[in-house]
Amino acid sequence: MWKLSLAVGFAAGYVLGSKAGRQRYEQIAEVSRQIARNPTVQSATDRARQQAGVVAGKAAGAVADRVGDRLPNAVTDRVPYFNRSRAADDGWGTFRP
Repeated sequence: MWKLSLAVGFAAGYVLGSKAGRQRYEQIAEVSRQIARNPTVQSATDRARQQAGVVAGKAAGAVADRVGDRLPNAVTDRVPYFNRSRAADDGWGTFRP
């Protein structure tokens, strides 16, 4: 994951700091748009988004299980996630098993 972050950082630095001018920037931006429109990239993005939602849901569930009973009613009434009677989907894209 850190390699991807590093690559994105280098790419952003190059684009923002490039002395090649507007024409080179437009070329880079068009290539980026073509990559983003690629069905394989879109599929991978969707899978990553879904997996992140599942992982976030598990983490939120673990936190809710450990501290949910100790929170005051003023907090649990305002945060629907702590309400056990709600469905598995919390509306934020996370899934609570």
